[in-house]
Amino acid sequence: MPYKLIDGKIAPLTFTAEEVMKRLKEDKIKFIDLQFTGLFGRFHHTTMDAKMFRIEDFADGLPKVDGSSIRGFTEIHESDLIIRPDPATYATIPWIEQAPTARLICDILSGGSKRDIFPRDPRGLAKKAERYCGEQGYDTSYWGPEVEFFVFDKLEVNTMTPYQGQSYHITSREAPWSSDNVGYALRLKDGYLPSAPGDTLMEYRNQCVDVLTNNFGIVCDAHHHEVATAGQCEIDIRFDTLVNAADSVQSYKYIVKNIAQKRNMMATMMPKPIALDNGSGMHVNVSLWNKGKNLFYDPDDDYAEMSQTARYFGGGIMEHAQALASIVAPTTNSYRRLVPGYEAPVYVAWSTGNRSAIIRIPAHYKGQKFSAMKRIEFRAPDPSCNPYLAFCAIMAAGLDGIRKKRDIGDPVKEDIFKMTPKRRRELGITQLPASLRQAYEALESDSAFLKPILDDETIEKIIEHEERENVEVSVRPHPHEFALYADV
Repeated sequence: MPYKLIDGKIAPLTFTAEEVMKRLKEDKIKFIDLQFTGLFGRFHHTTMDAKMFRIEDFADGLPKVDGSSIRGFTEIHESDLIIRPDPATYATIPWIEQAPTARLICDILSGGSKRDIFPRDPRGLAKKAERYCGEQGYDTSYWGPEVEFFVFDKLEVNTMTPYQGQSYHITSREAPWSSDNVGYALRLKDGYLPSAPGDTLMEYRNQCVDVLTNNFGIVCDAHHHEVATAGQCEIDIRFDTLVNAADSVQSYKYIVKNIAQKRNMMATMMPKPIALDNGSGMHVNVSLWNKGKNLFYDPDDDYAEMSQTARYFGGGIMEHAQALASIVAPTTNSYRRLVPGYEAPVYVAWSTGNRSAIIRIPAHYKGQKFSAMKRIEFRAPDPSCNPYLAFCAIMAAGLDGIRKKRDIGDPVKEDIFKMTPKRRRELGITQLPASLRQAYEALESDSAFLKPILDDETIEKIIEHEERENVEVSVRPHPHEFALYADV
């Protein structure tokens, strides 16, 4: 659900089908961009003349998708799918100036007479996760994703001649290797909250926030430069319910990429594009509510004001952490981020302030006044993931922990990165997968917790896709291997 600011307060901005039809005329919209998400997180679209759009299309959908051409959807003999626009997602696209254009996010329906939600529609699965949460006795869950990304001046990639060599070259006026930084370079791992002129992207982020808030109804708290050099950014968006938060992440990615391109730059959600520097994460904050009460808050817990429900939810995430990695960190590049020494969580542990653990319980404030802020922060996800599937998987793991009463255990207050392997074993601290292959193999052996939301075929499609991408990378020599081994 989009939001808007009214007299400094956040208010929901809901559109019905009738209101959207009215807005199309008032905004003089000429084209409607119908957007949907593929199984592996890619944002797709098809565009139609606004004059051809009917109010009935909100109920009946439109026969606009060949499912066999969307990776992970259907085979060629069952390819006809329908997209059904959600009127609540109406937004105008300000960077398309020649012909005023609006967008609508769509659900995907199976073709034929039934027109059920397509079983591998990520947004449909997110709605299923919300229903499952309600069936377990929680009427609301809130999700606060923290999406990081890089903005480069230019990215050149040569992969077309693998036998002659493959290469990439990143150009950024902020980077220490750039000749354009006029002495204000941001050193590796030294880019957190610098003022201008070191931070060259403040105006860019201002524009992104303006579009997020005023055009797409996605309320932003703040924005800043992140730790890495070469244009690492974060824009903080307001927490929301599961489907709405996933919609916001997809819109966020769409907006920051397009505004960067309009400024002759390139935004990327690649988790680890720069060697020897921090990568981009997508920390996910989650809490369960019932009848307006945050069920993760307990004032009697002296350490973290964390309820038993929250402890079980976090215990479920920790129990299934290796399998979850396959969905929340779904690329080979994800595991170049998940290494010790770069603030990325590697170890299956929890604490309040310990950023080396996969679960953190933020404790900036304490007391009943701040009870609404009590949440679990899961730090393993990165922005390459499909947010609909990531939230589904986290929900399934957490609810499995509640059902099985899997307590989260004792917090780890030491820096796990500095521990000896023996000390980690003494504390029972395990590690996240070190590669995509280890992650999808973990999912193969531990997927039962997902079954209330994801069916077997969806899980199989995820594993097949990741296995194929792992092979794509593993069969190619890495450039640094020539430096290490060419003279052996």
